[in-house]
Amino acid sequence: MKKLLLSLVAVSALAFGAQAQTEKGKILLGGGVGFNSTKIEGASKSDINFNILPSVGYFVSDNIAIGTGVGYDYDKQVSKGLLNQSFEVAPFGRYYVGLSDQFKFFGQLSVPMSFGNYKDVDDVTGDVGDKLGTSTKIGVQLAPGFAFYPTKRIGIEVSVDGLGYHNLALKDEATGVKSTSETFGLNASTVAPRLGVMFHF
Repeated sequence: MKKLLLSLVAVSALAFGAQAQTEKGKILLGGGVGFNSTKIEGASKSDINFNILPSVGYFVSDNIAIGTGVGYDYDKQVSKGLLNQSFEVAPFGRYYVGLSDQFKFFGQLSVPMSFGNYKDVDDVTGDVGDKLGTSTKIGVQLAPGFAFYPTKRIGIEVSVDGLGYHNLALKDEATGVKSTSETFGLNASTVAPRLGVMFHF
């Protein structure tokens, strides 16, 4: 099976003021955007995932920020015959540790939640059919990362998914039957880290 994977994830943040970027009272504005496409052998269409998650945060004390992200996820899996579309909310807390004037380590604890519906997809043509049911996904994610500040106004951030737990509940539209699945794992791959650029004003 030939696979074509294109991944783009961008996270940006803005901190206002002339002092330290992670000082009490500062504001973080940012977001993430992602796109993946996988070519399926024998099918005329590819699996496609697109998501966008703008976020805002506030430093409640030096090096500690809390906030939330609100966004949308579109996940069309021709190979599994499903399309899932969902609204996402991801409250988070972030803690920074200064390693030097230009480098900071951070840990981010988030509670990603998504609420959506899933539909039937033809596994050959990729045509979308009837609504099959609704989906609810709630999780907890602990993600580490590093922030590099080449100047006072520009920062570059690299992070990985880290340790996570997710609970997925599906409700069948026709029968009303619910099914759940749980996943727990560590994803600290350095092959596909998330990269972000931050601008500080």
